[in-house]
Amino acid sequence: MAVAFTREEDYEAQAADLPDRPISPHPNLVTPEGLAAIERELAAARAAYTEAQATAKDGPGVSADRTAMARATRDLRYWSARRANAQLTTPEGPADKALFGRTVEIEREDGRRQVFRIVGEDEADPARGSVSYVSPLAKALLGKAVGDIVTVNGAEVEVVAVRP
Repeated sequence: MAVAFTREEDYEAQAADLPDRPISPHPNLVTPEGLAAIERELAAARAAYTEAQATAKDGPGVSADRTAMARATRDLRYWSARRANAQLTTPEGPADKALFGRTVEIEREDGRRQVFRIVGEDEADPARGSVSYVSPLAKALLGKAVGDIVTVNGAEVEVVAVRP
């Protein structure tokens, strides 16, 4: 029976010792929408932290308390850091250049067209058409203009449109 309690305590200690979410070494460039999303996440993290504190005082069990508090504390640290180093960035340059915050349409060798907006790391979601400015695709496209050919993952693509 003592072994069971030891294992439960070990589990609780592990739950309370969640590793920090990694912070990117790249500058935290954000669009206005990205900054708003970070602020929403920070507010949610603060609310979760407050709730975890209240639950710890009145809650059902130590294990749940430790896990919730650890998760809330970790998320609060992450989003606080991301908000603190966020650099609101708007495109500055010719309208036909692929820049941070702009939407770029490319045509692949097989004729497929794809549209991506170049955004910050926290707001990137390729499935929804946005890529991080540090992604290989965005790095290849940044600074290019309509008509330019670039190599992405060993294949050539042509920039066919750039929009705000």
